[in-house]
Parts: sequence; structure tokens; C-alpha cells
Amino acid sequence: MVVFHELQADIVIVGAGIGGCAAALSALQSGKTVLLTEETKWIGGQITNQGVPPDEHPWIESFGATRSYRTFRKKIREYYLTNFQVLNTERINDQFNPGSAIVSKISHEPRVALRVLYDMLAPYLSNGKLTLLSEYKIITAETDQDYVQAVTVQHSSSGNTYHLKGKYFLDATEMGDVLPLAGVEYVIGAESQDETAEAHAPKDAEPFNMQAFTYCFAIDHIDGENHTIEKPAQYEFWKNYQAEFWPAKQLSWWGVVPHTLEPIEYSLFYEPNRFSLWNYRRIIDKNNFEEGTFQSDITIVNWPQNDYWLGPIIDVTEEEKEKHLNNAKQLSLSLLYWMQTEAPRPDGGKGYPGIRLRKDILGTEDGLAMYPYIRESRRIKAQFTVKEQHVSGELEGKESATYFPDSVGIGSYRLDLHPSTGMNTYIDFSSHPFQIPLGSLLPIRVKNLLPASKNIGTTHITNGCYRLHPVEWNIGEAAGHLAAYCIDHDIIPHEVRHIEEKLKDFQSRLVKAGIELEWPKIYKI
Repeated sequence: MVVFHELQADIVIVGAGIGGCAAALSALQSGKTVLLTEETKWIGGQITNQGVPPDEHPWIESFGATRSYRTFRKKIREYYLTNFQVLNTERINDQFNPGSAIVSKISHEPRVALRVLYDMLAPYLSNGKLTLLSEYKIITAETDQDYVQAVTVQHSSSGNTYHLKGKYFLDATEMGDVLPLAGVEYVIGAESQDETAEAHAPKDAEPFNMQAFTYCFAIDHIDGENHTIEKPAQYEFWKNYQAEFWPAKQLSWWGVVPHTLEPIEYSLFYEPNRFSLWNYRRIIDKNNFEEGTFQSDITIVNWPQNDYWLGPIIDVTEEEKEKHLNNAKQLSLSLLYWMQTEAPRPDGGKGYPGIRLRKDILGTEDGLAMYPYIRESRRIKAQFTVKEQHVSGELEGKESATYFPDSVGIGSYRLDLHPSTGMNTYIDFSSHPFQIPLGSLLPIRVKNLLPASKNIGTTHITNGCYRLHPVEWNIGEAAGHLAAYCIDHDIIPHEVRHIEEKLKDFQSRLVKAGIELEWPKIYKI
């Protein structure tokens, strides 16, 4: 029997990814009550249920993140040092990196991130200020003119529903799922050059041209053993598939250098003068731990070979969405099977049967992440939209990103767009360290809904540098503070931006909370 409940809090946050967790923390620290929902079993989004280790800028250890994000990173390291047999040489390393990954200064297991996030939220779960509803997906939203009144979420298996009421609603879902249900104006895909005047935008708008998504999975390698999986149903298709813009079959060791588009041959394990896919997103480097702690390194497969670009999953029919989700799973499993059975080895042989799918790492029966890694969400039509010309590092004479006096945080990452459903190859070029303008968090019309993830006012192009872990955390944290500030002062977010006194007061609050609002001039691209 389906059970219907009604709950109420100051702030309702739909989606408990990185942005949702950060928003909950800042709202709770501001003394507000929070209802937090999550579609999967795990909170944490891209860092847990999507299986993606942190992608961060070069200065992350000293600057360019909020205090609470730095606390999160510190707690990750402390968890390993407390609970694992870490080598003494690594214990004295204040930048200990469990996986020694190429892409991250603190690559680690999803379950450790999950544990740390729960620890950070634990006091509020205990005192009742926070209610967390796991495996609940939004199904409806109720609005009255420019205000959201309530949302309804439903449990994935039992069908039980909750009717959630609040003063403010934050959309921290991975794909901006609240926006269409609440009638919030939004954009998908690529805008036209006429709309944005961006050099890298297409001539005509392409709303269903979105970045590839990926089903990540974790593997280790036990030499001499055979862990070959059953041949995937779509294996023959993916074995022979090659996109027109790709230099070889997708199931190969070939790819392209994103910023030059030159062909590149990868290696699986380390080889001189080759880019090692194994080390790319490795989450456990067994050599960082006492001998015998781990049988093997453990790495996350989130590579060009399992990026899925044959169709979008946003604003399509449910049948179309399920088709592409299943195809993407088949691509990832086909990549695994190809590596185990047919991948060329340096010794002239084929296949690495010792590659083992580590289902336990991501907590699923099929071994794939609980949720696909989503690079591009629905994006609000915002009071202010960040465009390529605001942050590009390629514009002649532009020595820094555009200065935003309404900044609510900072970030840095290349304008990095993966191949897309419009059958476009990489778009990848430099950006200056940038700010997050408050205007990009404000819908053009709706007064009490805020984006708290990758769904802020960016374009298809600038989403490429505003989508990574520390920026999403900062966006969520700022959104939580903004909702709390508006409740405290009985004003709407738009007034905070337009009334100078309120803006300065709000920014002072952010600074006291450890949110950096601008980059010192010493940080260069």
C-alpha cells in the first residue's frame, strides 16, 4: 500500500549530490531546518554514486575552494590515516593522495567520500534539523505564480510519497529535474552564436546537443586470474563502432588530445611516453599502503572509450531516455569485456583477463555506478548568464576573467567539453580563474527556487568550466546561505543582488563562512 506523508521545513533541497550536500550544510549551519532528498541510495552525486574522483585546479591545496570543501578534503585524508595501513612515508605527506591519480590531488574511493559526507551531516540528522529521504525522486511540483509551494517525491521501490513544503526550494539534481516540473524557465543544449556571441557556439541553436554522459565502473587487476565477464549483448556493435570525428574504433587504445584534437595512443598500464589510463583516475595506489593491504591498485574507468554520445537523456521521452541509458551501460560493459579479451598488449598478446570488475566499490549488482556521470544539466534562464567571453583565456588582451561585483565564490577549470550528442568532438581551451556571479543563481522570474548544482546560468560552453567538484560545492553552499539569508531578512534573492547594502551584507556573511569571492592576482592560467 502506498503511504502519503507531509513534511515541512525552512528549505527543501531536491538532490543530495555535491551541491545538495553543501547547500544542506550551509543552511543547517545558518540555523535552518532542511528536507534533503536523493534519488539513489548514496548521497554525494558525482563523487560517490557516479564514481568520479575530484577534478580540481592546480592551486586547490592553498586557495580556490570554500572552507567547508577544504574540511571535506581534510577529512578524506584523515579517514585513510585513521583506518588504513598507510605507509609512514605517506603519513608525513600533508598532501597524501590515496590513488596517486593523474587527474586529482586527492583521488579516493566513493565509499570514503560517502562516509565523510554523512559524518559532516551527522549532528543535524541526530538533532532533527535535517531530514534525509534516500531513494526518493521528484514527481511533481506545485506553484503559485512566481513561487514554488511544494514538491512531491516518491520512493523508487515502495511507491511511498512525501509532500514537501518549504519557504525555499533548491534544485540540486544532476539534470535540473525540478525546473520543468516547477515551470522554471530553462535552457538545454547549445545556444546559437546570435544568442550568446560566443566564438565556440554553433551558428544555430542545438538544444539536444549535449555533452556525453558516462557510466563509470571500478576495476583492479589480479595477474594470473580470470575474471572475464559474460559477453555483453551489444558487444559486437560497440566493438565495431567508430564516430566520424574519432581516429579509431571507440574500443581501442586511441583517442584525441582534447585541446589540439591530435590522435593519441594511450596505454593501459604505465609505459614510457604514453598516457596511462590506469593511472588517470586511480583511487587506490597500493604502493601508498603497507604491503598486503591491497592486492592491486583500484582505478575508475571514466575514459574517452566509455563516453556515450549517441543520444541525450534530458527532455526526451521516457522510452528514449531508457534506451540511451541502457546503451551507455552496454558501452561500459563492452569496454570491460574488450579489455579482458581482445585489447592489444605491449607483449603482442591480447586481453587482460585478470581485470576484475569491483562491484563492491560502487555498491551495485552490475558493477556500474548507481547513476551516470552527468556533465551537462538543464540550466536556468538566469538574471545573468556567464558566457565564453567572460572567462576565456584565448581572448587577446584579456588578462583575467570578467570581474563580478556580485561574486558568491570562485573556481578554475579549462573550458572542457566532451564529445556531444550533436556528434561534435571535444571543445577544450583555456579559461582564466573565475568568479561565480550571484546573478547566475537567480531565475529570471521564480522568486523562491535556486539552482544548487550544474544548473546555474551558464551556457553550453561555459558549463564546461563550471561543472566540476569544487565549483559545484561552492554553488550549493552559496545557494544554501542565500536561502537562509533571505528567510532571516524577509527578502527575496533578487533584492539581495540589486540592493547594494544587502549584497555587501550577504557577501560579508559568505566571507565569514570561509567562501572566497575573488582570486588574488598571483593566480594565472
